Amino acid sequence: MSDQSTPVTRLPLRKGASLRWLPFLFIFLQSVLYGLGDPISKSAYEVLPVYSLLTARYGIALAFLLLVFGRRIWRGLKVCSPRDWLLPSLCMGGAYVANNIALELTAATSVAFLRSLSTMMTPLLALAFYRRKFGKKHIPVQLLVLVGLYLLCGLGGLSGFGLGEVFSLLSAGALIFGEHALDRVDPVTLTTLQTAASALMALLCALAFDQGIHLGAATPSVWMSILYLALFCTVAGYLLQNAALGVLSSRTVALLQCFCPVMTAMFSRLLLGEQLSTPGILGAVIILLCVAAETMMKDDKPLS
Repeated sequence: MSDQSTPVTRLPLRKGASLRWLPFLFIFLQSVLYGLGDPISKSAYEVLPVYSLLTARYGIALAFLLLVFGRRIWRGLKVCSPRDWLLPSLCMGGAYVANNIALELTAATSVAFLRSLSTMMTPLLALAFYRRKFGKKHIPVQLLVLVGLYLLCGLGGLSGFGLGEVFSLLSAGALIFGEHALDRVDPVTLTTLQTAASALMALLCALAFDQGIHLGAATPSVWMSILYLALFCTVAGYLLQNAALGVLSSRTVALLQCFCPVMTAMFSRLLLGEQLSTPGILGAVIILLCVAAETMMKDDKPLS
């Protein structure tokens, strides 16, 4: 998969003990933002059609990125080719559009569970596409995380495994191809292209299934929700993920993102009244212990 694009220097976060933890903090912060975003999205979907809300969300996020980083994005586009960013952009757009469709159909904690299954798919995709071997030391942690995820969300009333939820596993592809793309694409440029892909997919779905964009019923509180989703979950969330992928392997990022359903469960309890059972609490504890163990292990080298 080599080409003539100019390589992008990865972030030098491996230098210094304090900076070593920065990419881990990026993913933890992303998980907190998404954990709050899931119940907020579910509440907003009671007022607006899914595709209309997503079109507004990604449109605002794209406009913000172009306004703030326009020159940097243009420079980034000139030193890379479409083959560098097309797959991670399509996977990211497809994954997050599908995740939000699933939010309308099932519980927020169930969607977080399905999204976090990328922790299992990511090393398999890395092996298939880039021949990256999976370290045996990570297998026990990986299996325990799956147990914790099932206890946290699966036993909490997983209401069907629909087609849209299956496509939410595209997030694994976004991690794998995104990690590879960051050798040649600036993180801000990649974030913008992924946001543009998400906006385009949402717009096409709105035109095809909703016969247009319908935002007339949006209240001020719904618009505040859309702004939070656009600026924090999309802009900040995508940037944090891409910044972490410049240092950590996609497998590690996928595992760290299992912190997200813990946050989703907490915020869903507070905002939506979704109950967390005793097995769910046990699952959350298992996930947190596994994430803590993973941060102590030596990470695989990023793809190059």
